[in-house]
Amino acid sequence: MGKKTKIVLLVLAVVFVGAQFCQPTRSNPPSEAALSFETVANPSPQVRAILDRACKDCHSNVTVWPWYSHIAPVSWQVAGDVRDARKHLNFSEWGRLSPERRLQALGDICREANSGDMPLWQYRLAHPAARLQRGDVTALCMLSVKPQ
Repeated sequence: MGKKTKIVLLVLAVVFVGAQFCQPTRSNPPSEAALSFETVANPSPQVRAILDRACKDCHSNVTVWPWYSHIAPVSWQVAGDVRDARKHLNFSEWGRLSPERRLQALGDICREANSGDMPLWQYRLAHPAARLQRGDVTALCMLSVKPQ
């Protein structure tokens, strides 16, 4: 191995180690069970299981932070994805949404699931069980026609 290659590898190693000291915030804000999607919308057990498996790690305040969410630079991506997901839709805060916003959110869930945009591809890569099957998409889309 040449001298330049060794220097480049050393610099990359120092940058990688240094990046571990710049960790994002990974938190799960407190939640009121009375405001959760499960309490307010009372979905079927099938839909609960789908949301738990494919949605709630990002779209709730009960995120399970996997080991790789503690290693930069992946930690920055994961924390950013969760932050953005919670801003867009948070199942832990469902009861705070207006009836109109809930209806819109249910339509969004159906569209995102149908298009394959959710869960995100990188989440599906790390969590193969999160892949939505046709029956999962159908169950999620039925939410938008069921009165909430």
